[in-house]
Order: sequence, then structure tokens, then C-alpha cells
Amino acid sequence: MTASRPLHRLARQFTAFFGVGLVAAVIHYGLLIGLVEGGSMHPVPATLAGYVAGGLVSYVLNRRHTYGSERPHREATWRFAVVALVGFLVTWFLMHAFTIWLEGPYLPSQVITTGVVMVWSFMAHKVWTFA
Repeated sequence: MTASRPLHRLARQFTAFFGVGLVAAVIHYGLLIGLVEGGSMHPVPATLAGYVAGGLVSYVLNRRHTYGSERPHREATWRFAVVALVGFLVTWFLMHAFTIWLEGPYLPSQVITTGVVMVWSFMAHKVWTFA
């Protein structure tokens, strides 16, 4: 019974992280699509703008709802920024590779990129940012 408690907590945290991620993704993808389709911007800078906008929402919601962190903002904010910077660079690299080098469509490329960055972010925030 005791061994299942950490697994239950991890599942609850990941579910909350996924829910927060959906909210952040709506903002991210909305900005991405709006800038590409409406603003004629290339997908790479458009997705980076969306990443930053979604990241701001993600910090507030994850701190409160996913991890219930007591870490002071002055510590959590810079840690979140480091994790987000790595995610930003991974997003840039993958989207550049998929849409420029491989000439793939931007939305499926973004879906794959989102999955990779989501796993990275969840683990890094769990063990370092909000621990």
C-alpha cells in the first residue's frame, strides 16, 4: 500500500501537468497558427513566440496546481527560466530540423516537438524547479 503512494502522487502530478500543458498549448498553438497563417511569419519564430507566451501561463499554473511548491519565487523563477530555456532551444532545433532541413509541415512538426519538450519539462520541474 505504501509503495503505491509515490506512484499515485506521480500520476496526479503528471495529470495536472498535462492539464496545465493543454492550457499553455492552446495559447502556444493559437499564436503559432495566427502568426503563420495570418501574419505570414515562418513557423520557427512563430513557434518560439508561442512557446514564450505558453511558458508564462505554465509557470503560474504549474507552481500552484501541479507541484504545490513552497519554493520562494526568487528561487523557482530562475530555475523555471533555465528549464524553459532548454525547452526553447529544443523547440528551436526540432522545428528548424523538421520544417527547414526536412521541409515538413509545421503543425505535425510542432506536435512531435511538444511531446519531446513536455517530457523534458515535467521531469526537470519535478526534480529541480519546484522540488
